[in-house]
Amino acid sequence: FPTRRSSDLHWTQDEECQYLNVWTGSLEKTAKKPVIVWYHGGGFANGSSIEQVCYDGDNLARFGDVVVVTVNHRLNVFGFLDMSAYGEKFKNSQNAGLADLVASLKWVHENIDAFGGDPENVTILGQSGGGMKVTSLGLFHKAVVLSGVSNPSMSEGMSPSCELASEILKVLEIAPEEAEKIQKVPTVLLIRATNRALYNLSKEGKSFTWEGKQNDYYLGDPSVVPYSAYFRTVPTMVNSCISEMGRASFPKNKDDYTEEERAAFFEEKFGKEKGDRVIELFKKAYPGKNILNGIDFDVMTREATVKYTQKKAAESTAPVYNGLLAYVFPIDEGKAAWHCSDLPFIFHNTDKLPLYDLGETGKRIEAQMSGALVNFARTGDPNGIDVPEWKPVTADTVNTMVFDETSGGRENLDNDLLAYMHEIDAVEDVFSALRHRPMPDPDEPDERDWLY
Repeated sequence: FPTRRSSDLHWTQDEECQYLNVWTGSLEKTAKKPVIVWYHGGGFANGSSIEQVCYDGDNLARFGDVVVVTVNHRLNVFGFLDMSAYGEKFKNSQNAGLADLVASLKWVHENIDAFGGDPENVTILGQSGGGMKVTSLGLFHKAVVLSGVSNPSMSEGMSPSCELASEILKVLEIAPEEAEKIQKVPTVLLIRATNRALYNLSKEGKSFTWEGKQNDYYLGDPSVVPYSAYFRTVPTMVNSCISEMGRASFPKNKDDYTEEERAAFFEEKFGKEKGDRVIELFKKAYPGKNILNGIDFDVMTREATVKYTQKKAAESTAPVYNGLLAYVFPIDEGKAAWHCSDLPFIFHNTDKLPLYDLGETGKRIEAQMSGALVNFARTGDPNGIDVPEWKPVTADTVNTMVFDETSGGRENLDNDLLAYMHEIDAVEDVFSALRHRPMPDPDEPDERDWLY
């Protein structure tokens, strides 16, 4: 059980980044412990397996008697740039980062028994962009996706990666017929050229997202294309948080507002009639919650998660489970669970973060979420000691385990709220803001290599 220090959380920039870390309590090949392989977030653009303190696998390995593996791989321009127009050798260039993940799973299959792991019982776990990596892969036995189901609408209006490749070559002054020279460009120079190319194209109104490319290697986003025959047999858990990317802020404690003052926020954002309807549906879905948390309610990830789990349930022979962290933290005048806020609970690492000193409630949620993960990794079923009854999703019913002050299962928790938010284009508003984020000028004196 190696223990990492805070000084280990920063690495130098290097394309040679295909590393993995292993936590285990046994080096006996006969131990046959369940294996959990972690893919970090950051989209397909940035991040690392040690980026956050809560990624440390020590506590989870001890708590669950499992083997934990965390993986690094090529990202952004190194892992997902479409250079296929420049020759057969670049045919799969936009899937290089996914190929690294496939290689990591092959390594696990061939070597993890030396660390006490069972190569025939491997669960892949990913959050945000890591969740999208999970849905892109095979060579595993169970899958856990946290805040990471891809919503196809996000990519609408995005320019193809091949246009970015062309602009990067221009910035580097590499002729198209000599495109192979890009492979010899030093790491830092390529990062800066990519930043410049993105900035140049953003001034033309073009935006890009790093992602894999459907071809004979990568079958495509499973939220769009049919699931593979194999994936239909894989038990899956898909969780998210109630607020995710919500950024609403209030000048004082939410509880200090009158009902009329709270309703005024909704009227300002949605208009009177629509605002009142949102409040009504939020109260129905989340009784007892301060309605101001409805301003921050996650529509983007939650909608995609609900659709994904129902599609998986309808097409699969294996169960699919849905969970939601709905806890409101006692910070920032009551901040509902945000993007990544579930990870310390999942990794059993609340002791590493002062923010998670939440008394018995925090310990209970941690035991439930970590326990559910370990149970699932062991058997394909999250139910067990410390975990309330968790029913799988069906084609007709979205059963959601809500982790909160009082945790428990709910049927069709927020279906009506999500449907109405979609009807009034609240989901599209989020997509539009993300699609059209301005690119910073890489020549600004205070600008960092923001690609990372």
